[in-house]
Amino acid sequence: MLYILIAAIGYTLGNISSSYLVGKFAGNIDVRQHGSGNLGATNVFRVLGFKAGIIVFLADALKGVLATLIGLWIKGDIGGLVGGIAAVAGHNWPFMLGFKGGKGIATSFGTLIIIFPGVSLILFVVAVLIIVLTKYVSLASVSVAILFPILVIAFGYSGKHIIGALLLCALALYRHRANISRLLNRQENRITLRSRGRRLR
Repeated sequence: MLYILIAAIGYTLGNISSSYLVGKFAGNIDVRQHGSGNLGATNVFRVLGFKAGIIVFLADALKGVLATLIGLWIKGDIGGLVGGIAAVAGHNWPFMLGFKGGKGIATSFGTLIIIFPGVSLILFVVAVLIIVLTKYVSLASVSVAILFPILVIAFGYSGKHIIGALLLCALALYRHRANISRLLNRQENRITLRSRGRRLR
């Protein structure tokens, strides 16, 4: 019963779409109608610029942090994983926005910071290096999603932690399936570090 409560809280937190709110209040636009149409930090970066993208990334990560901390408080590490995974699901499929959300990388990262701090640091460095070297955010996201459970196993975490890592990996890969296809066909869009998006008001 407590796990259901944790999942419900996590999913509700995940429904808070920072990209939608930043677009509406700072740029007076619906980001779903611009760029890729995705409710995530990368699309906000392209549409509204670097500052807006960073705000959205941090806010989305905070959802994962809060959901995980609540789960930890109620039911320990496994509760934290349940809360974090539920927050990612809420971010990816928010009922308040017609179940069309983002791809869950930032929210997943928020969970990782709490449950897997050492692993999260390694993944962050790897992601930044891939983005800087290739300019493909999706390649960085897919790469760290695959690397995540491998590191969890290498660091000697428990079987339940490994299952949680595999679930988060699966969610990320599923949401990036179109990106993976475009990467394989060399049709994926690169991101420029100097965005041409609108500036925040």
